[in-house]
Amino acid sequence: MKEFYRIKVAGLERDLPLCPINDTLKIGAFVIFGDVELTMAAARDLVKLMPEHDIIITAESKGIPLVCEMARQAGESTYVLARKAPKLYMKDIVSAKVKSITTAAQQTLYIDGKDAEKMRGKKVVIVDDVISTGESLKAIEELVKTVGGEIVAEMAILAEGDAIGRTDIKYLAELPLFNAEGDPIK
Repeated sequence: MKEFYRIKVAGLERDLPLCPINDTLKIGAFVIFGDVELTMAAARDLVKLMPEHDIIITAESKGIPLVCEMARQAGESTYVLARKAPKLYMKDIVSAKVKSITTAAQQTLYIDGKDAEKMRGKKVVIVDDVISTGESLKAIEELVKTVGGEIVAEMAILAEGDAIGRTDIKYLAELPLFNAEGDPIK
C-alpha cells in the first residue's frame, strides 16, 4: 500500500502523504504551510497567469501564505481574506456557506464590510491552494457576487479529482484522487 504521492509543481517536487477520506478513497495532502520555497515558486507561476485585476481573495487557511506572496510579487499592497469565523473587529459582515472535501462539517465564510468595499465594482481574482469539488470556490464566488465584485479568474496551485480538466479555472498541476491502495484513480 502506497503512503505518498510524488508531485511536481512550479518546478519543485514534493512527496504528499496519502490520507483516507473513506474506506475506498484517499487524497494527497498538499500543505504549503511552512514551505516557503514552494509558496514562492507557486505564487510566481500563478502571478504569470493572473489577468488584470483589482484585488485577490482567498479563504482562511492554506491559501493565506499563497495569496500574501502573490500580492507581494505582483506589487499589490492588500488582499481579502474570507474568514472561518467572524472576528470582533468585523462590521457589516457578509457570509456564505461551504462544504469542503477536507472538512468534516459545513462551514461558513465571512468577510468584513471594509473588505466588501474593496471588491464592490472591482475585478476580483479568487485563489485557493487546491480546487477539488469546487465547494470552497462556490462560497467565495457567492461572497464576491453578493458585494458586487466581478470575478475575472479563479486560480489554484492544484486541480484535484473532478476539477482536473476544468477550463474555467487556472492551475499549475493536477493531483489525482487515490483508491484504498494508494493508486491514482483514472
